[in-house]
Amino acid sequence: MASITFSHVNKRYANGNLAVDDLNLSISDKEFIVLLGPSGCGKSTTLNMLAGLEEVTEGELRFDDEVVNYTPPHRRDVAMVFQSYALYPHKSVYENIAFSLRMRNVKADEIERRVRDAATRLEIAHLLDRKPSQLSGGQRQRVALGRAMVRKPAVFLMDEPLSNLDAALRISMRAEIKELHRTMQTTFVYVTHDQAEALTLADRIVVMRHGVVQQVGTPDQIYEKPANTFVASFLGSPPINYLDGALVPVPGGLEFRRGAVRLALSPFAAERLAASAGRQVRLGLRSEDVDGHRAPASDAALSGQVTSVLPVGSDQFLGMKVEGEEMFFRVGKDVRHADGETVMLAVDTARLHVFDAETGANLIW
Repeated sequence: MASITFSHVNKRYANGNLAVDDLNLSISDKEFIVLLGPSGCGKSTTLNMLAGLEEVTEGELRFDDEVVNYTPPHRRDVAMVFQSYALYPHKSVYENIAFSLRMRNVKADEIERRVRDAATRLEIAHLLDRKPSQLSGGQRQRVALGRAMVRKPAVFLMDEPLSNLDAALRISMRAEIKELHRTMQTTFVYVTHDQAEALTLADRIVVMRHGVVQQVGTPDQIYEKPANTFVASFLGSPPINYLDGALVPVPGGLEFRRGAVRLALSPFAAERLAASAGRQVRLGLRSEDVDGHRAPASDAALSGQVTSVLPVGSDQFLGMKVEGEEMFFRVGKDVRHADGETVMLAVDTARLHVFDAETGANLIW
């Protein structure tokens, strides 16, 4: 098994583009790390440096205590699952899974044992004689996983492996990948732009933007204590709502004000923001942190005009115009509102986020 350390790692291409900027990250042995961010943020480049497919321009990349900057891919003891699956179309499922073992001159009986074992665990034992063209997307994904599993690698790399699957299959495959990590007890590094995959799978999430790490933490830390507005916006469905306004001192604490909106901050937040009284800030309110069933207190209410009602099965998204800003909230499916209606929602003020209006930094955490 292997721990991984990036120390001041940069990746710069010949055209001058800096794809990864001063990456410092420690990944523990057997940890499941998810690199999360939009296209072009440097997450796949980071994975390719781990695999040896991209060179490190500056800094050090270590597996345990060994610097692997110039170690070729075949000597790194890593296995990679690609977004496109990269299966050999002319080979059977069995031969696709066995290929890497044959290249390493593993004995035939050991190949047979490993291939059969992986196929059984992935529930594709009945497909071993088929060609990839005869398989569904989910079955091809399992073959790609099996090909990596039989290697018994020290590090398991996955580059958006579920992005080509339909929504229902992605959910079941997440569960299978999580179980695979539990049984293999191997270091996993997983790249995705899908927040649901990151929150479901990760021990820790690394949020990246423009090649720079924005925040590293557990799924709860990333969601509940986002370091800045980018992180807060990237996680959450619907995305977090923002409202610019001022922090005003009131008897016993602080209050956020924007036009007719008055929201009292929790005692904890008021204490942390005491030095920011009078300051212009950006308030963040997650879509689920309102309640359309109970009557709100005057200092914990949000009033606005309904612009849309979007049922999504178990609940519904309520679009509202609040002080000129379009906001979306998740409310119970039994809450009844009509377009154009003026409604008032109770706000869970203990869950408000307060960010610097210019830098976007979280001022509470």
